[in-house]
This record gives sequence, C-alpha cells and structure tokens, in this order.
Amino acid sequence: MAEYLIITGLSGAGRSQAGATLEDMGWFVIDNMPTALITKVAELVGAPGSETDRVALVVGRDAGQLEDLKAAVTQLRVGSRVKVLFLEATDEVLIRRFEGTRRRHPLGREGVTEAIALERERLEPIRELADVVVDTSELNVHQLRERLNDLFTADESDSMQLSLLSFGFKHGVPLDVDSVFDCRFLPNPHWVEELRPLTGLDEPVRDYVLGSEDAKQFIAKLDDLLAFLLPAYVKEGKSYLTIAVGCTGGHHRSVAIVEELARRVRAYGFDPGVHHRDIAR
Repeated sequence: MAEYLIITGLSGAGRSQAGATLEDMGWFVIDNMPTALITKVAELVGAPGSETDRVALVVGRDAGQLEDLKAAVTQLRVGSRVKVLFLEATDEVLIRRFEGTRRRHPLGREGVTEAIALERERLEPIRELADVVVDTSELNVHQLRERLNDLFTADESDSMQLSLLSFGFKHGVPLDVDSVFDCRFLPNPHWVEELRPLTGLDEPVRDYVLGSEDAKQFIAKLDDLLAFLLPAYVKEGKSYLTIAVGCTGGHHRSVAIVEELARRVRAYGFDPGVHHRDIAR
C-alpha cells in the first residue's frame, strides 16, 4: 500500500526544508504541489509497475489552493496510508524570517503582520485536519531534521508515535503539543547553588527533583494516567501524541520528570522520542 505525507502550513515555517529532509530519508518529494494534481499523482503511483511507495507532497505556497486540500486528502485516504504534517511558528519568528530573507509574503499586500494573520485564519481548517503539528519557532535546520526523522523514519509502523517534551514556561508554551503538565510546584534546583549549573540529565538534580514527596505523587498520578490514556489513544487510531512538561526555565525539573516518564512508558511497549527544548538556554 502506498504511503503519502502531505506537508503544509504557514509560509516561512519550513515546508521546503521539511521536503528536503524527507527526500534525504528516501521519500519521493514533490515541492509546491498544486492541490488539484494530488489525486493524479496517486493514480500514477498506484499504476502497475510503479516502484514509488512513499510520497511526500509539499502544499501551500498559494493559500487559495488549500481550499480543496481536505477533499483531496479524503479521497487519497481510500486505499492509501495518508498523514498530514502541519508546520507553524509564532508571528514574531515568522516576521523575523521574512525580514531576514527579504522575501515577500505570498499574501503580503498590506504588510507581513497582516498577511500572517490572514494566512493563519485561512489555514485553521487544514491545521485541524493534520495528524501532527510541528512548531518550528525554536528549531534550527538541524533540529527540524532530527524531529522529522523521529516522526517519519523509514521503518515507521502503524503504532502511535509518542513524543515527550520538556520546556520552560518563561520561553513560551509550545504550540504543537497535545497535553501540557506544569511541574513548577516542585522544589526548584535553581536555588541550590551547587545544582544551578547542572540540568535534569545530571544525577544530583534528578535525585533532588524526584526525591521530593510531591514529585513521587506527581509521577505516580501521571503514570496511572498514561497507563490509561496511551492504549486508549492507540485504540482510537491516533498516529502521533506529544506530551509536554514545563517548569520555569526548562533546565531542571521538567527535564528530570520527562526522563522519568520516558523510562516508565517504555515499560508499556512505547519507544518515545524525548526532546528538551530549552535545556541549553
């Protein structure tokens, strides 16, 4: 059965870079794909003798063509495996990217800010259609490549792709997660002089964070919740799930909690991708 990945999202969020990454991973990639031709490509891929079975289609430079994308995806899903990847970023980051490259926004008749707002509004129905949303605001080219490799590796199976993310609230709540847990109520290693320069990956910090009674109860409750939720999501057919844990800066508490959660969910048969967004800040 052929497998298709539709790559779409906001202008400036990294669609072309995502396409290049998928091509390096062995996908057959078509950039700037007109929506009207998606089903035609499917006919060619499904023709006898075709050796192409993993196709990534980058859609979205002309926002007007996205109006028919939902219908095309629905039609394509009959007889094929289809995923939709939606890339987005914050307004501030998108504005910086357009200013840095001196590119004109496709809808930028009245200025970049207004164009981004208009495009975001137009794309909301497509975002709701997406199987996975990736916020590229804090990702450089190499980090985006790593994230896509985690999500769309060549040996991807039908099982749910689980990602665990730590972050710092002072750097903003990530846009592309399904569930967020706040661990700022736990004792903060930042205020312990010898622990401040370390991170939640270091044993002294891990022992300090996980050793508190509140942390033990928090982990136990999360463990019970995930033991219930993860099989339920798999049964429902969810393809991707991202769970985020935040503390103040994203260096200590959230990192330690995410690492412990990763250890526990592996016991349920999952192999989660683990990302610490703000650990190096």
